[in-house]
Amino acid sequence: MDHESQILSLRDAASLINSGGDLQSVLRDLVLAACRHAKWTLGSIMSIDAPHGHAYVIVRHDPTLIQRALPDRWELATSPSIVALNRNEPVYIRDARVSEEFPGYRREAFERDYRSVLVMPMSCVDEDGRPMVLTVVSREITEVSAEDIAFIGMIVHLGEIAVEKQHRLRQEKQAGERLQRALQAHTSLLQQALSEGSVVSLADKVGELLPNPVVVIDFHANLVVAGRSPSQAHFDAATWRQAVGGVLNRQIVKVARGASEARQDETLFVDDGKHRLKLSVRVEPLTIDDEVVGALMIFPTPQQSGQLDQMLIDSAKFALSVQMMRSFVRFRFETRSLTELFLEVVERRWRDEADIVNRARRLGLDLTVPQRLIVVDYADTAKDGGGLADPHHALVRLLEQAGVAGTVVAVEGGLVCLVAGDARESMRLAKLPNTIATEFGRHLGREPAVLVSEVCALLADYPTAWERSRRMIRIGRSFGRTGVFAGQDFGPLPMLVAAADVPDVRNFVDKSVGALIAHDREHGTPYLDTLFAFLREGCRSQACADVMGLHVTTLRYRLSRMEELFGIMLDTPEQRFAAELAIRLSGIIDSRVPETR
Repeated sequence: MDHESQILSLRDAASLINSGGDLQSVLRDLVLAACRHAKWTLGSIMSIDAPHGHAYVIVRHDPTLIQRALPDRWELATSPSIVALNRNEPVYIRDARVSEEFPGYRREAFERDYRSVLVMPMSCVDEDGRPMVLTVVSREITEVSAEDIAFIGMIVHLGEIAVEKQHRLRQEKQAGERLQRALQAHTSLLQQALSEGSVVSLADKVGELLPNPVVVIDFHANLVVAGRSPSQAHFDAATWRQAVGGVLNRQIVKVARGASEARQDETLFVDDGKHRLKLSVRVEPLTIDDEVVGALMIFPTPQQSGQLDQMLIDSAKFALSVQMMRSFVRFRFETRSLTELFLEVVERRWRDEADIVNRARRLGLDLTVPQRLIVVDYADTAKDGGGLADPHHALVRLLEQAGVAGTVVAVEGGLVCLVAGDARESMRLAKLPNTIATEFGRHLGREPAVLVSEVCALLADYPTAWERSRRMIRIGRSFGRTGVFAGQDFGPLPMLVAAADVPDVRNFVDKSVGALIAHDREHGTPYLDTLFAFLREGCRSQACADVMGLHVTTLRYRLSRMEELFGIMLDTPEQRFAAELAIRLSGIIDSRVPETR
């Protein structure tokens, strides 16, 4: 073939190769061009799967009129394709029928009636990323010169350009499709967030749209919503959701809280008794006005996300933040309204009973049925609930777990839960206070005060129950008590202090033993302890001395000094009663006095 004919052939080959609509068409045209313009009879393009040891026929040009089944897979050990790729140079078999090096071609040369074979390596890959080779054969023995190889090499090069073009077009098409899906997902997520949906429904939507398994955490609602399983080999969808709602719940919330305002890569240790593994996770915080209100926990997949996937994640974060903001604002409004109404009731600021009952009913509270107050006070334990993002939702969750219907009201320094006061609820309420104290104490570091009031059958009963509860809380604080307690836990004196005017009680204590207490604090003397032990032992000197480990003479000396310095007289029963009462009252109203009292 002269040079002019070769140039025209290359032009036709380029036009033919570039006319395909997809990669398969381009490869088919490439084989056709190589056979037609380089004067070969048959041809094919094979992709090489070296790790598995096979070569696969992708396209084939076979003008034979006889239709027959042809092999589409070759063992690399019997194929010159791997040799051409490894050496990056053509492999020429002058007569395949006599070739000892490639027995597979020798056998097929007789079956398909061909002689010469030329294998050309290609500098491109198929759709699965596997390298390819072009193979052409002729029915007669064909002598191949360097010029012939250069010519067919030019055809192959043109084909490589066309293949790379198709790869770029496919990538651009896929990128366009991903962008379209991302925009549609963004719109869908915003519509979901702006509708009257919930965090749970939106979290399910996010799990469907994101390519990664996710977990959504709402701190204010104490809510953890799991999507697909991040490890199908260990958890199916139902088992994974059960683990997230159970044994993994506390760890997930802890890891999510560890992420402040920036995304962080964390490790989740899973041990549910059946499986033990480590899961890598990326935590994306969800914020409202620079306040972290939740987190989006993303488990990475082998197909790492690009810019479009990150845009989709940002859309999911924005939609979740909007939904949580709507829920947060609605919750705060309802909570504030319920708190204001409750305070009106317990402070007797209402005038029309029917009006207050109707207002309560609109807020989901029925004041016409008997109810008890469960008062939870954590003011001295941790400010605003400490380790609990939202104690209100935590208490609601505990009520749901106990199967108790109730309304939770936020008050300063604590919570009040109104629950049914009938006998049927008594069994369920028996364990609930201890459960509340234990669960809150786990987060706060110390149990709050928890107490249950008497049944409030009428509207007028609520102020009385509330005042008694607050009085008991004050008494508990004076004793340093936490947990579940009742009035009988403290004896009569605290009730006396709570009922009496505190300044008058302090005045009595100061006049009786105030100077003695001040002297002990200033000089480190044991007069108060000695006096209390003497009164406790019925004013018997020897018995008191034995209890305190003193000589009786030392005891009498101390008693005489107390009489000289502080005027404490113990001669009459009234004097002894007044001294002991003053000491006991000082222990109630002043937590700084010695522990012996």
